[in-house]
Amino acid sequence: MIARVRAGEPEAYAELVRAHTGIAIRAARALGAGADAEDVVQQAFIKAYCSLGRFRDGSAFKPWLLSIVANETRNAARTAVRQRTLAGREAALAEAAPLIPESADPAVAALESERRSALLAALEQLSEDHRLVVTYRYLLEMDEPETAQALGWPRGTVKSRLNRALRKLGRLLPGFEPREPREGGDEHE
Repeated sequence: MIARVRAGEPEAYAELVRAHTGIAIRAARALGAGADAEDVVQQAFIKAYCSLGRFRDGSAFKPWLLSIVANETRNAARTAVRQRTLAGREAALAEAAPLIPESADPAVAALESERRSALLAALEQLSEDHRLVVTYRYLLEMDEPETAQALGWPRGTVKSRLNRALRKLGRLLPGFEPREPREGGDEHE
């Protein structure tokens, strides 16, 4: 797909944008872009397009794009006048993708909502590196190699920071067990 974009096929990049917009917006929101998530993602796609010369052939596009989204989110946060609150992030995450099916039992839905609120509050107490690694690995459901690529860290660093972050979350949330992300092999573009 990247070869087609580099060859000048505008529709090929449009396909990449359509395929990755959802996860890019979820990533921007999870990382704090809030209501600016769509603007951040649009800017990230523009930067990605302009930087395709630096994209390594054989690499996966999604982690590369998400690292650009993370950088753009940080840039937007630095220039923002107002601070985003935990409640704003939580609302943005809830808006991004329905986490509880409408057909779910209301009691189960309430417990899931409480669990998610507690998790987001605990995530706010982690260092930025620990929050990032947990967000990429569990909220965005990326595997370790994708997480390492997106964050620009060695896999060993991802493993150790994830381990420390999960231990701290365990202390903050007694009885908390992270759900393993679904493994969905992304295609290499």
